[in-house]
Amino acid sequence: MMLDRLVVPTGAAAVPDSQGLNLLGADRCLMPLASLYLPPPLLQHLAPHLDRLGSLGGGALDALAAEADRNPPVLHHRTRTGEDRQHIAKHPSYREMERLAFSEYGLAALSHRGGVLGWADKMPPAAKYLITYLFVQAEFGLLCPVSMTDSLARTLRRFGDPALVARYLPALTSQDMDVLHQGAMFMTEQGAGSDIAATTVTASPDGTGAWRLSGDKWFCSNPDAGLAMVLARPDGAAPGIKGVSLFLLPRTLPDGSANAYRIVRLKDKLGTRSMASGEIRLEGATAYLVGELGAGMRQMADMVNNSRLSNGVRAAGLMRRAVTEALFVARNRQAFGNRLIDMPLMRRQLAKMIMRAEQARSMMFQAADALRRADAGEDGAYALLRVLTPLLKFRACRDARQVTADAMEVRGGCGYIEDFPDAKLLRDAHLGSIWEGTSNIVAQDVRRADARESSLDILRAHLAPMDPTILPLLDRAIALSRAGDPSSVRQSGSAIYHITSAAVMRWEAKQLGDPSRAALAEMVLTHRVQPRDPLAPAPEPPSEIF
Repeated sequence: MMLDRLVVPTGAAAVPDSQGLNLLGADRCLMPLASLYLPPPLLQHLAPHLDRLGSLGGGALDALAAEADRNPPVLHHRTRTGEDRQHIAKHPSYREMERLAFSEYGLAALSHRGGVLGWADKMPPAAKYLITYLFVQAEFGLLCPVSMTDSLARTLRRFGDPALVARYLPALTSQDMDVLHQGAMFMTEQGAGSDIAATTVTASPDGTGAWRLSGDKWFCSNPDAGLAMVLARPDGAAPGIKGVSLFLLPRTLPDGSANAYRIVRLKDKLGTRSMASGEIRLEGATAYLVGELGAGMRQMADMVNNSRLSNGVRAAGLMRRAVTEALFVARNRQAFGNRLIDMPLMRRQLAKMIMRAEQARSMMFQAADALRRADAGEDGAYALLRVLTPLLKFRACRDARQVTADAMEVRGGCGYIEDFPDAKLLRDAHLGSIWEGTSNIVAQDVRRADARESSLDILRAHLAPMDPTILPLLDRAIALSRAGDPSSVRQSGSAIYHITSAAVMRWEAKQLGDPSRAALAEMVLTHRVQPRDPLAPAPEPPSEIF
């Protein structure tokens, strides 16, 4: 090749590169929205930490995530001297991300104790999810171990024997990486999947107050975690869900020896490549009963629901990063003599991406506030949380697949290669609809929450003062949900999500004096709820949302 043929593109012909962009600074809505859900002193205290994380997310943290994604963990069964001692080798980039998440930002600790990020008290859920929302825009996989550690600590505190809590809670909430015990949950079995009633792993009392677990778990993320919650069936227990109990499984026993279970292999996954997921074989492993015998699924549901909420938050974050990338390209790329963002078809595509991302963001903050109120014992708050959680997990995780795919398309061919973040965002987004229950399972949980907690009545009462004009639509969606037709579960769940998010965005728009948020609420109702003639001319997206 002749050297004079090597031309570096410049100006409008160059590929717009967002590397180094501050993800918080690029998001004009996040801090105003956060001001509605966090006490002003706390938000003011967090502001410099959030700004630093926004800078890391578009720069150093993004680079670490890409490097860890290219260098997935490796399982070693023996030491180099032949000793049977398993360990998972993780890339230094992943280890540095662990330090940022667990140590510097204390994401697994800040809901449980004070002192994280210099704040004297433990922080409300909205603070945790605000930080998570920014962090996940660079790295999705690691946020699974972070969430499971946080959720395991919560479930242990709620149901565990006081001695067990005293022994393990300090390590679960430590910011010292040499002391920290990360958490995991081992639920899935190959023959059971989401059908927990088909659990076959067994538990036998060992005569000392502990139990011995035997059997295989099929999909275990963070398999070398220091502690895991495990569902198992005690000897002689009844068949079905009522015979399943919950156990705490330590990786290392109190005497320092390794527990009797091993990682059979690691999964070769489409996404979340940085984080290890594997198969576990329990070989009489020592574990400790958590809560009541036979109440395992009810107690594990607390951890699962907390993880589902975190999944919805992470889907919202992925969508926001995708939108940030798409807007950057559209504003800085020219074709046919115009910026992409000035082209009508591109504006419609961007508008629908923004709409979905903002729906999820509003629902994220609403669920976080419901969790705060539920933990404080407020009447009706738990029932509200029980329906907001599956709504968010169901719809946001599905929308994230669409939004990340559309963002890749905005960048064009460059979006399909691994040099840019789009491919990783798309791969990771697909897991959200599978983890902690598939879309069908989680959509049914909306109806289940209503049957057990009258959650849809509580949701209606919650939305009434925000936007009374939307109640007739909500009543129709609730009636569809309660009609009992199994085939309408997803339809009614989607409608309730869209109507709820529109009402919330209208309320937020009034509180903030933000016409763009009101415009997005109307888009939700027009495009996702109310029927319209598919052959009618499409309205122009409102300019204020860009």
